[in-house]
Amino acid sequence: MAIYGTAVLSGCLLVGIFLGRLLGALMGVDKDVGGVGIAMLLLIFFTDRMQKRGSLPAISQQGIVFWSLIYIPIVVAMAASQNVVAALSGGPLALVAAVLVVAICFAVVPLLNRGGADDPNDDLAAIAVDADAIGDREP
Repeated sequence: MAIYGTAVLSGCLLVGIFLGRLLGALMGVDKDVGGVGIAMLLLIFFTDRMQKRGSLPAISQQGIVFWSLIYIPIVVAMAASQNVVAALSGGPLALVAAVLVVAICFAVVPLLNRGGADDPNDDLAAIAVDADAIGDREP
């Protein structure tokens, strides 16, 4: 299951990294600026579009869900590898920015949640049923 959807994910990642580096060059920074975030937005956009057209098989959807779940620990590991001590020694602005971002996230999540589906477990139940059906197949 894990390899399904990898081509879509890889394509989005390559385009996202390219756009992130291009954005960095336009800003005068010799770094990737938001390439992974752009890739995730592209992945959401393209998978949604492919689902609406019916051109994304269920097994590929499950592979993309798998890779999406793997993405979160990778981001946490990347964030943990940042030099927090150096950022804080640069002044209180880093601490103020961090607290402000967390406060904004806490404020926005309930607003986003209001626009969601009636029962958030519907999607999880559908994925679980599909995963059970895949596991029951004979090779």
